[in-house]
Amino acid sequence: MNKQSKIFVAGGTGLVGSAIVKNLLEKGYTNIVANYHNRTPDNSTFKTESIVWKKLDLLDPIAVAEFFESEKPEYVFLAAAKVGGIVANNTYRAEFIYENLQIQNNVIHQSYLNGVKKLMFLGSTCIYPKNCPQPMKEEYLLTSELEYTNEPYAIAKIAGIKMCESYNLQYGTNYISVMPTNLYGPNDNFDLEKSHVLPALIRKIHLGKALEKNNWETIREDLNKLPIEGIDGNASEEEILKILEKYGIKKFNIQNSTFKINIEIWGSGKPMREFLWSEDMADACVYLMENIDVKDLDNNLNPQSSTPNPHFLNIGTGKDISIKDLAYLIKEIVGFKGEFYFNTQKPDGTMKKLTDPSKLNSLGWRHSVELKEGIERIYNWYHQ
Repeated sequence: MNKQSKIFVAGGTGLVGSAIVKNLLEKGYTNIVANYHNRTPDNSTFKTESIVWKKLDLLDPIAVAEFFESEKPEYVFLAAAKVGGIVANNTYRAEFIYENLQIQNNVIHQSYLNGVKKLMFLGSTCIYPKNCPQPMKEEYLLTSELEYTNEPYAIAKIAGIKMCESYNLQYGTNYISVMPTNLYGPNDNFDLEKSHVLPALIRKIHLGKALEKNNWETIREDLNKLPIEGIDGNASEEEILKILEKYGIKKFNIQNSTFKINIEIWGSGKPMREFLWSEDMADACVYLMENIDVKDLDNNLNPQSSTPNPHFLNIGTGKDISIKDLAYLIKEIVGFKGEFYFNTQKPDGTMKKLTDPSKLNSLGWRHSVELKEGIERIYNWYHQ
């Protein structure tokens, strides 16, 4: 890529896409197109800095085809996806498989038809088997069964990897897939029904701290920014306490007008998870787009081979932490004094998911933000 190359960031307003856009701008790229969906219904195109924002529904094949034909991007970051935590993945199974497949099919195929020079498809480490050897290496893909709770999402992402690989093999395209570990950072999703574990814990512990301090101004401000099931800061204290209790933030009266706050956490707290600062992930993606081609991952692209080298790379830290220790780390950073209740009647999900980023490291990139610093950054971003 050169600084004037036309670059399309699909999903430019999300956690992943916004971090990539920010990184491109910081590196001096001046011809960026990004899409948004239903943000400003009365305006289809606007410009900020060096970015042209297009209203584009990536589920619509006709709209995507028209976009590629008119814009002719040279490079594509496919960061758009329907994402969520264990509850959302298991509840909205049909939407997760349909929407992700549709987005991928539309963007990857139109990239091929319109001569895109290079595409990067962003997946997730949930592609790996439920009982995958640890740490997870790229060659462990499709070696055994998936974790059932997020199987539809994982299958869609595996299909995206194999679609890129198949176009590389058949058409000689330059499509690289990357599998980031669990991400967190600015523009994360803090919706308690649909968010991933780290932002959900941050918000629940933040609200728990406000409740234990009887700080209703902070609670109402939080709910006005992001209502929970339609309950915002204008609701009564009784309504707010009821919805907070539904999502595991419980106030227990003891005696003499004293009370304690208890926060429910799903599962045993034993599962191990790896977390990567989203801006580190974006830096890895841009680094790979600038420096690494498919041929660097597989020097012998042979469709007749029974075991071709993977056309994708893990992006991670190679370090993990238990959900229990994560909760107590956030508790310390936020300053919450209450207690946790680990509800073992709820699912744990996969017990350990640790990437092996050694191939990426060997190509010249390594993460820079450690977990404690990252949580401090995202908490400051969230509550300010």
